[in-house]
Amino acid sequence: MIFVDGYDSAILGMDTEYQRVIYSKSKMIDVLIQDGLTELDAMEWLEYNVWDTYVGEHTPIFLHELTKEDIQEWVDRDEEIL
Repeated sequence: MIFVDGYDSAILGMDTEYQRVIYSKSKMIDVLIQDGLTELDAMEWLEYNVWDTYVGEHTPIFLHELTKEDIQEWVDRDEEIL
């Protein structure tokens, strides 16, 4: 199991089948905002340094927390593009 240092407050749980820790992307952004970064800088830093990295089969899962309505809106928007 792999943990991301400094982001314990962003842990949502774990995938027990594959032993992967699940983190909230928005809570990870909040951690960096509290450290003084802007939201955009935090997102860019996390995308490059954390979210887009692969460190083996136990790489953590980074989750967008969405409601059912958010998901439906996203699907509808994608269908319009196609």
